[in-house]
Amino acid sequence: MVLRAFVHLASCLGRFSASVFVVLSLVAVAVPADAQSFRFNSFDVQGNVRTNDASVLQVAGIAPGSTVSAGEVNDAIQRLQNSGLFESVEVSPRGNTLVITVVEYPTINRIAIEGNRRLDDDELLAVLSSTPRRVYSPITAQRDAAAIAEAYRVTGRLTATATPQIIRRSDNRVDLVFEVSEGSVVETQRIAFVGNRDFSDRRLRQILESTQAGLFRALIRSDTFIEDRIALDRQLLTDFYQDRGHIDFAILSVTPELSRDRGAYFVTFNIQEGQSYRIGNLSVVSQFPGANPADFQGAINIRQGVRYSPRIIDNAITRMENLASDQGLRFVRIEPRLVRNNAALTVDVEFVITRGERVFVERIDIEGNQTTLDRVIRRQFDVVEGDPLDPRQVRAAAERIRATGFFADVQVEGRQGTSSEQVIIDVDVEEQPTGSLGFSASYSTDTGAGLAVNFSEENFLGRGQALAVSFNTVGGGQSLSFSFEEPAFLRRDLSFGVSAYYAQTQQQNNTSFDTVRYGAGVGVAFPISENSRLRLFYNYDHDEVTALDGTGKVNSTVLLNEPLEADTSRVGFTYSFDNRTTGLNPNAGVALSFTGEYAGLGGDTEFIRSVVRAVAETRVAREEVTLRATFEGGAINALDGGTRFANRFSLNSRQMRGFESGGLGPRDLDADNRNALGGNYFAVARFEAAFPLGLPEEYGISGGVFADVGSVWGLDDTVGHLPVDDGFHLRSVIGVSIFWDTALGPLRFNFSLPIQVEDYDRTREFDFTVEARF
Repeated sequence: MVLRAFVHLASCLGRFSASVFVVLSLVAVAVPADAQSFRFNSFDVQGNVRTNDASVLQVAGIAPGSTVSAGEVNDAIQRLQNSGLFESVEVSPRGNTLVITVVEYPTINRIAIEGNRRLDDDELLAVLSSTPRRVYSPITAQRDAAAIAEAYRVTGRLTATATPQIIRRSDNRVDLVFEVSEGSVVETQRIAFVGNRDFSDRRLRQILESTQAGLFRALIRSDTFIEDRIALDRQLLTDFYQDRGHIDFAILSVTPELSRDRGAYFVTFNIQEGQSYRIGNLSVVSQFPGANPADFQGAINIRQGVRYSPRIIDNAITRMENLASDQGLRFVRIEPRLVRNNAALTVDVEFVITRGERVFVERIDIEGNQTTLDRVIRRQFDVVEGDPLDPRQVRAAAERIRATGFFADVQVEGRQGTSSEQVIIDVDVEEQPTGSLGFSASYSTDTGAGLAVNFSEENFLGRGQALAVSFNTVGGGQSLSFSFEEPAFLRRDLSFGVSAYYAQTQQQNNTSFDTVRYGAGVGVAFPISENSRLRLFYNYDHDEVTALDGTGKVNSTVLLNEPLEADTSRVGFTYSFDNRTTGLNPNAGVALSFTGEYAGLGGDTEFIRSVVRAVAETRVAREEVTLRATFEGGAINALDGGTRFANRFSLNSRQMRGFESGGLGPRDLDADNRNALGGNYFAVARFEAAFPLGLPEEYGISGGVFADVGSVWGLDDTVGHLPVDDGFHLRSVIGVSIFWDTALGPLRFNFSLPIQVEDYDRTREFDFTVEARF
């Protein structure tokens, strides 16, 4: 009766599951003898083709002759089903024999992806775990479907789905097909801030990696909502505020809200700014024998009253630790202790010199670099195996590795080595493309329309070397250039580079003749301080005047008195200083450069030439307005004869707005001959301000005003020639600018009004430039 009842129940419910059916059968058979346990002396495995009997029994886990309960038999069924080898499992006892009937999962014949357009098959197949000629697993197929959806999610297609389907073939094989619905891109419609008082939403949005949808949203994907960017945005926002003295800054929440049509996100940052603090008193206390506080006081190099920033404190600590190393003091640690004065909104910083833990670097392990050589990564570390561990140096090395631009992700962690006094530094990197092949179209009112092809590789052959080749054709002329740089020459912080170029111009820059120039050079560069660098170089150039006016002759008596073809061998240096990104004030900085060169080590010319350039910029009005002042000047002095046209100075329309390129300076004054001759001296000052116009940010339009003043003057020999004016005449111009960041590239429109000009100057009231890369 018991057996008949169970059979009737099973027929009503159908094959609910193999395990339920077997357990019921076992209970029914076992009632006459023992309702709790069974003993099987033999096993009969049926239906298996690829899996042998021994493997099936091993997975089942029931030993011959052992006593098992009905629950243990059910556990054996579950183990067989969870093994991923069988599509179905049935178990039935026949006396002392347990019959196990299995149906094996089919083998994958091929894998196909359908419905994908944005991501190609190779990109999606790379994320799958299922492979042809392996056993098909529904669980693995579902995971692969989720991986495909995730691949679309990181591109902003949050509604993408993938459904696995199987098509059965002969010989227990199946085709695995993933049907993809890509969905649409979910853009960031709006980024808003709550709790900001010192900085506007516009200014804070400029800091973030995420951007709002703009006018060209169909072409630009930088406004695509990507959830992983939020973590980076949080860090960028925190760094921005802390660099400006907001010690208590906190991001209370970041809320991305999906619109009703699921086509856009609205992201809101809820922040707490806190007060902005400045640096107060600075002092040094030593708890390390042999460390004199007075020696370390000068290494702080921070002025009282500047905005507090963790970055400038870290830089001071680095200088003090370097000083300790120079004095032979090991295991020195500098601990900054902050004391706030909330009334004065200042922070007193006491640097305490202490003895750090006696821990050494056992080794540095690097993983994930498939192309980049280990040495490219290792040279970013100032520590090597066996050196005392300095966590600050390790963090700085991690930042330098990220700054190379070779890697999409860099993780640097420490773990205990073979003893408690040793640490192993693990570096895990994820490489990213470092090469580019670009085709660009440009238009300038100086040179007209042009096309360019550029190839560059920043990590050539994984050695960290930079290689660049470019070809450009503009206004009937053409140019070709090549450069190569090794940033760690002789495995030191010394860059070595070689370059070559060829350029041909056709009656440009206010001349009636053409020129050909080509040359090559080598140079080395190295740092001489935290923000400055020195470059030494040698160049050999050849230049000549080729095609002339319609008569086939040069129609300038000044140029006729100069060699029309010459070789120049020159050696020189360039000193540069730039603290705009590393200075104490994150809103202001200066950049300086001075170049001096001597020509005469061979070649046909001998001269000394110097050029100086200084840039100062700052942000005002809650960092909404950028003010910039630029000063440039140069002089050339011929040591043998006079200077030549190819070596003299002329200003283009970017150096002196409101004038054509070569439109001011010494010039032939003959009515039929107005050649620009260039000058031995030049000086120019440019002042400009850039500011928002109040238009919606997604338009990408801002404005500016500018004022330029400058001159080019001086020739070595003007006596006996046609009328020539090479005197010093100051020119000035004012104007307004419109900046438009478009999908085609950045556009700049300058509307100029020359104030001081000479009659023969070539002025320009309007010009614009645009560059598009595709």
